[in-house]
Amino acid sequence: MTLELSREARQQAISSIERYFVEHMDGQKIGNITAGALLGFFLEEIGPVLYNRGVADAQERLQARVAELDIEVHEEEFDYWRKYDKQTKGRR
Repeated sequence: MTLELSREARQQAISSIERYFVEHMDGQKIGNITAGALLGFFLEEIGPVLYNRGVADAQERLQARVAELDIEVHEEEFDYWRKYDKQTKGRR
C-alpha cells in the first residue's frame, strides 16, 4: 500500500524538511526536489510502520468497545413481574 499525501500536505512536508535541514544541520540547505525525494522515501519506507500502528490502535479501541457492548446495551430478562409488582405496591 502506498501512502499518499494531498498536494497541500506534501508541499507543507517538503517545506518542513527544507527548514529542518537549515535549522538542525548547520545551515545546510536541501533543495525542493531532494526534500521531495526524501519525503517519498520516508512515506514508502517508514509510512507503513506508522499506518500499521494506527490500524492496531484502532483495533484495540474497537475491541475494547465491543467487549463493553453487553454492559452498555444489556436489558434485564424476565423483568415484567418485577416491574408489575413495583407498580402494584405503589398504588396501595
